[in-house]
Amino acid sequence: MNYFISDTHFYHYQLLEPNDFAPRHFDNVEMMNQAMIDAWNARVDENDTVYHLGDISMRPQDYPTDEETYDILKQLKGHMVLIKGNHDYRSLFKFLEKHNYTMDDGEPRFQFEDVGALLKFDHNQFYCTHYPMFLGKVEQIINLHGHIHHYSMSTAENINVGVDAPERGYLSEDLPWGSPLRGEEIIEMYNKKKQDLANLQRK
Repeated sequence: MNYFISDTHFYHYQLLEPNDFAPRHFDNVEMMNQAMIDAWNARVDENDTVYHLGDISMRPQDYPTDEETYDILKQLKGHMVLIKGNHDYRSLFKFLEKHNYTMDDGEPRFQFEDVGALLKFDHNQFYCTHYPMFLGKVEQIINLHGHIHHYSMSTAENINVGVDAPERGYLSEDLPWGSPLRGEEIIEMYNKKKQDLANLQRK
């Protein structure tokens, strides 16, 4: 099964409340990191693939080392397709590639994408990028993205899958904070966002 997530920002203590950008309600960064690890591993097993849409980790002024980020990723289940975010340095991807390994199913632990990935789900296409994309008029293409944290694009075809995303409020299931999202949940978010935007236009 495929899952989707973005903007975990492991180690980013400046996101701890209070702040106006993406307040995370934890007393310290260790608790924040562990909450995301637990939420991830509660859903994902070793045969699943998680598309991480960028900004894995960050710590201003004293940036996490490649080893620190790798130590976090080693605790997470499943295969990972890592799409480069604006806070993901080339050195990190090189380090992860050097330490990549084959899992029990014969597939690599990490795969890497500089710009994005396109995959099919239930007669739709998910175009996974870090930055939101303006695709114009499209049929059955949904842009999964991150980058803007607790903000939302004003088009239904742009779905923010970041851990702080407001679109998560559309979900009928109350997921633990930091949970990766399944394809069915993306479609639920898309349909409800589309209906909300249509209702606003009629007012």
